[in-house]
Amino acid sequence: MTRPLAEVLGIDVPIVLGPFGGLSSIELTAAVSAAGGLGSFGLYGYDGDRIRRTAALLRERTDRPVALNLWLPTGDEVRPADVDLGPFRDALRPLFAAAGVSEPATPQRFLPSLDEQLEAVWDAAPAVLSVVYGVPSAAVVDEAHRRGIRVVGAATSVAEAVALATGGVDVVVASGAEAAGHRVSFLASPERSLVGTIALVPQVVDAVDVPVIAAGGIADRRGVRAALALGAAGVQVGTAFLRTRQSAASQGHRAAIAAAADTDTVLTRAMSGRLARGIPNRALREIEASGIIAPFPAQNWLTGVFRAAAAGDPELSSLWAGQAAALATRDDADEVLAELVAGLR
Repeated sequence: MTRPLAEVLGIDVPIVLGPFGGLSSIELTAAVSAAGGLGSFGLYGYDGDRIRRTAALLRERTDRPVALNLWLPTGDEVRPADVDLGPFRDALRPLFAAAGVSEPATPQRFLPSLDEQLEAVWDAAPAVLSVVYGVPSAAVVDEAHRRGIRVVGAATSVAEAVALATGGVDVVVASGAEAAGHRVSFLASPERSLVGTIALVPQVVDAVDVPVIAAGGIADRRGVRAALALGAAGVQVGTAFLRTRQSAASQGHRAAIAAAADTDTVLTRAMSGRLARGIPNRALREIEASGIIAPFPAQNWLTGVFRAAAAGDPELSSLWAGQAAALATRDDADEVLAELVAGLR
């Protein structure tokens, strides 16, 4: 018998905010934690100083447990010196023009190092370190535990869940193919790891001896009840919270979620170079039509230039959303949490 998730993570209700890389907000993360769940903040692309500033702002808003989320390197990431950005810049020229921004010069680096990020996380001392795209090293797990930090890892298959549990994580997130954003597969290609939540969760529960969080397609009390019936110890919810005014999603992005039907999301590498689920728009369609997509993280950096300049224009943004977007009907985070908590009773 595994320990209750709330006990393991030091929270009141076993409801976790999905970590939005690039769309996390202090307000939403703090709101979920303050209400008794686990607020998560995605640190994709954050250097050490920015992580420390973010953690300080979160501490000002809540003294409840918070998770900081990192992307682990998979080994296939390219550096600026590894790739000629010229053809990829050329392919994106119409989108740079549409956003009113010049074509960018090659940066010194696309991403900060994991070591730099971890040093800042240790300084921040969150209650939880969550990771995607792999199994944290034994040294990282040991250091986290030495500091009293719980470790959560994300799996898109049973094999990945077993690898995480064997690697010493305290909790496994079983991320079904319905989920918004990036498919965080690391043992096989994401295209071969598209297991739906209702199939994935009970198989993971049977395979590991740590609490399992269900993620993907959960947006209301019915999804919570279903996840618990499958053996999950709690749920992780993304799109329903992304739809709220407390998130960092633009008004246009929230409107796109509100208008999305069950078949209105696609899996694409267009925006980042890695497979992710979102709502199609001009940028996605033009990139896919060109067939010219830089490897990760070069593509993410390139599209990030016009996305930032577009100031929330939904046709030039990454409109991440899951297949249950039509169930994301509330625009206040407290209302979303209350609806999810109702599924626990």
